[in-house]
Amino acid sequence: MSAKAAPIARTRGGWLAGEPLLLIAAIILALYFARAIVIPLAFAIVFNFLLAPAVTLLERLHFRRGLAVLAVILVFFSGVGTVAWIVARQIVHVVETLPDYRGNIQDKLNRLHTPMGGAAGRAILSLEEMGVEFSSGSNPVTAAAQENLAQRSIASRRHLSKHAAEETAEPAKPTQVEVVQPPITPGAYLKDMLLPILRPLGIAAIVLVFTIYILINREDLRNRLLLLAGIGHLNLMTQALNDAAQRISRYLVMQFLVNGCFGLLFGLGLSAIGIPDATLWGALAGLLRIVPYAGVIVSGGLPLIFTIAISPGWKQPLAVLGIFLLIEIVTAYVVEPWLYGSKTGVGSLALLASAIFWSTLWGWPGLVLATPLTVCLIVMGRYIPQMSFLHVLLGDDAELEPEARFYERLLAMDQAEVRTIAERYIAGKSLVHLYDGVLLPSLSMAKQDRQKGSLDDTHNNFLSMSISELMAEYSEWEDPEPNREDHNRSFPVVCIAANDSSDEMSATMLAQLLEHTGFNTILLPIAAVTPEILARLAKDRNTVVCISALPPFAFTAARNACLRVREQMPQNRILIGLWQTPEETDILKSRFGAARPTAIVSTLSEAISQIAAWNEAPSPERSLNASKSMRPARADAVTAE
Repeated sequence: MSAKAAPIARTRGGWLAGEPLLLIAAIILALYFARAIVIPLAFAIVFNFLLAPAVTLLERLHFRRGLAVLAVILVFFSGVGTVAWIVARQIVHVVETLPDYRGNIQDKLNRLHTPMGGAAGRAILSLEEMGVEFSSGSNPVTAAAQENLAQRSIASRRHLSKHAAEETAEPAKPTQVEVVQPPITPGAYLKDMLLPILRPLGIAAIVLVFTIYILINREDLRNRLLLLAGIGHLNLMTQALNDAAQRISRYLVMQFLVNGCFGLLFGLGLSAIGIPDATLWGALAGLLRIVPYAGVIVSGGLPLIFTIAISPGWKQPLAVLGIFLLIEIVTAYVVEPWLYGSKTGVGSLALLASAIFWSTLWGWPGLVLATPLTVCLIVMGRYIPQMSFLHVLLGDDAELEPEARFYERLLAMDQAEVRTIAERYIAGKSLVHLYDGVLLPSLSMAKQDRQKGSLDDTHNNFLSMSISELMAEYSEWEDPEPNREDHNRSFPVVCIAANDSSDEMSATMLAQLLEHTGFNTILLPIAAVTPEILARLAKDRNTVVCISALPPFAFTAARNACLRVREQMPQNRILIGLWQTPEETDILKSRFGAARPTAIVSTLSEAISQIAAWNEAPSPERSLNASKSMRPARADAVTAE
């Protein structure tokens, strides 16, 4: 029965579970074809993140959930409706009054040597006709004004026709036949007139319903998501939901406040220099800054073009441009990084790519929702192992660690950048931090690549020479907090390597650091560690021997070296440095067996601390002499009794 159950267990995840590319394609297709429902739902979720802090605040003031949600919804959407109404009225006013400034536009085009028959002239004529239509449809004008506008339109069209005839000078063409459309029925007329109004209102109503439901039942929705994830992932999903809520809520609230202040300051600045409809341009600037990248350009370009059209000179357009750039630079490079620039966790390149992707998928709604949706994807990549690539691709903290960047630059044979990384890392720190944090990990990675056969002799020699040169440069480095003490050290320290050149370099680092702390240090190369040398060192029982070994295969080399030393120096302290080893030192010490190391450390900092502690404790020779001097006294005491 178990043999038959195994295939079922393997296919329980569905046929898409083993094909991640097909799964991603299916999700994208579903988001595209279901956008009529997904887009309002996405807006409702964003509004929930924006309004949830206000609802929570009212609940803490002892408001009931329904009343708090109703109050927040009324205030928020009333403000949005008021701003939309003011913007719509002022847009109509701008379109109505724009034809009155045709003289200014014509004068500027003449200065720029742009003919009225060009693209700019045709655009101006179209704007004038739009103004005539708005004026006749909303505010009735006098017959004289209507006739004046009509005459100007006819004159402009004659000018265009004449200009086109002069440019083309082509032979006359046959008269074109125009197809006359049948009369429009009342039903079709009402449909064409009401559909552009009813459709946005219907979407807004769906967003409103979704927002109210999510705000009232957010705990229920959270519990459903936790049930879908499973009880075994309860802790993981709770952290993911809390992280997403905090990041997006903080970002949206800060962005709402910053953009509101931006629009207010810009509108006040335009009003101060006498630009009409300043409220419109301020509101548009605040609203359009929600859209990444394109919103800033449009929000600054529209009032600039309008000012160029209505002003007789260039003083006011330059003033508008200066005001906008000043506020935008202060906001983008001072206020936003200080408030929420590093809170979303989205990289700048990822933000641009996500804006292009979501706008291609959903149009302008996707452009508005790009940042919140990208933050959700980053949170999923942070907490779900199968989606960790999202955090690497989209996050802003996907940088190589200093030791990895150092080793990568060594492989690239970029000695200048290698020195720069080392200088940045050691700034304000002690030398042991550089050796433990950068140089030893790089040597360990190089040794692993050398064991795998992926590091050739050229790169290996460059790496060894570069690290040796850095060690020579920093041999006289003065630590911000020196470890050297006033009293003399009581014993010498011998540093030896366990096996190869990487071990020799790590032993050199330890010897150099011990010299900085005041110990009399002897550095022995591998070839000099002979029984004769060890026997001579054993004459002083206070001598400490430090054996350096780097992974991989560090344990075997260190154990063999420790056995050779212990055979000749049975009474001396032996310190084993298994650098960059994550295992517990007590477990490793038991595995050495007959080698009997006195202590095992994994970092240079631990090694220095251990040797300094031995310096403060009684030496083995003094302890032995003290025990010998106490034995006759004990014997005499027994005899006396």
